Amino acid sequence: MRRGSAAAVVAAAVIAGTMVPAMPAAAVHGAVPGDFNGDGYRDLVLPAPGATVQGAERAGAVVVVYGSSSGVSSASRRQTISEASAHVDGGANPDDAFGTTTATADLNRDGYADLVVGAPYDEGAVKVLWGSRNGLYTGTLLTSGYKNGLGVAAVSMGTGSRTKVLVGGDRTTQVFKGPFAKNGSYGSYVGTSTPDSIGSVALGDFNGSGSPDQVAFGALRPELSGSPIMVNHGGTATWTGPLAHGDGLLAATGDVNGDGYADLVVGDPLEPLTPGVDGETGGRVLVYRGSKNGITHTQVPEVITQQTSGVPGTGEKGDTFGAALTVADLNRDGAAEIVIGAPYEAVGTTERTGTVTVIPGRRSGALGTGGYSFHQDTTGVPSSNEAGDFFGTTLSAGDLNRDGRPELIIGAAGENGGNGAVFTLPGGTSRPTGTGSRVFTLETLGMAQADGWLGGKGLLRLLDAGDGTTN
Repeated sequence: MRRGSAAAVVAAAVIAGTMVPAMPAAAVHGAVPGDFNGDGYRDLVLPAPGATVQGAERAGAVVVVYGSSSGVSSASRRQTISEASAHVDGGANPDDAFGTTTATADLNRDGYADLVVGAPYDEGAVKVLWGSRNGLYTGTLLTSGYKNGLGVAAVSMGTGSRTKVLVGGDRTTQVFKGPFAKNGSYGSYVGTSTPDSIGSVALGDFNGSGSPDQVAFGALRPELSGSPIMVNHGGTATWTGPLAHGDGLLAATGDVNGDGYADLVVGDPLEPLTPGVDGETGGRVLVYRGSKNGITHTQVPEVITQQTSGVPGTGEKGDTFGAALTVADLNRDGAAEIVIGAPYEAVGTTERTGTVTVIPGRRSGALGTGGYSFHQDTTGVPSSNEAGDFFGTTLSAGDLNRDGRPELIIGAAGENGGNGAVFTLPGGTSRPTGTGSRVFTLETLGMAQADGWLGGKGLLRLLDAGDGTTN
């Protein structure tokens, strides 16, 4: 889509003063903020999988910026964690890409959020960094194997098996169930063969059972724009085939219509072979409604594109609408918004600068009405649109200053020549706003300027960037 730089503001808030549980998060949307030190404020997770550590290029690191009553800034207390850090298993090696994927949940149910970190190019290592009153320090190995950790998701809905970590890999999808402990132990494990999988995963309670359901994706297929979507394909299997209608590359979960059941939102950003059948020009998002029966094999999803009524812009080839997703209730009405990244979208004549679109949740009726978008020329955002910024590479949302208004967190992997940047947009009275936004860069975090991909690379490894940013 091409359009001018007129600003459009975005909405987000939760009930003032209420701390809500961290929602599931997966690879491409980045870890949601979590209270890692138990001070009542959520903390910002900034992955930098391309960071140089002790001379090892692209060893990768994760920066945690601790929340406070004034939110987060580059001057806030922060902690940089890598595989070279004390009390973290392993060591920093070139091309490990520690921080490629991240997810947040209180796995051992001690009141401190924990952080799951994937390093798929370090023999597929996935590690858990355990929260404590001092923040994240102790780290243990959860699993390893060829390209494990291409995707990670975590959720804690209760004791035992109601707490899960889902790990996506090139060959296997793994589910780990609680109880979890800081010594690295867990309750049970199931691995399911998924040859040549793209590795994206997600968790969500689609049938209100109190236990999270599992979402994974198969291999890219030449006759589809995306990969087959598999729900509960292992561990708690109810059926083994992919969804009959739809395909995609990533998923997010949340209650979009406020009926008490999590819904499945799938991003299908690549160009279709047959528009309307296996995708849409410019990309699409599919919404599968949860219910007492969960998500069924033959369910037909609602489709959202930039041609949908109420959605800003126009779908054009190569926009990659749906390349990043997060779901959060941004306007306090009980129906969660769908936040969609289109990192290759043009704004005006600036190619591949990227945009982020918000689709308000609705208790009834078609989605799309009231949609709005952000880009780097939005009033108050501390940057400007430049070619190849990829604004909207990754997305998450969370309340960082406990004012009841969650910040919108947007990664731009191509910013500053591939160093990357992360923008935090504060929640306004009815929606997030560019005014008062902050930006984090490798420079402001005191890190070396060397293709760190701050914020993570999201789906860029699967998109045809053609500019050296793909793996």
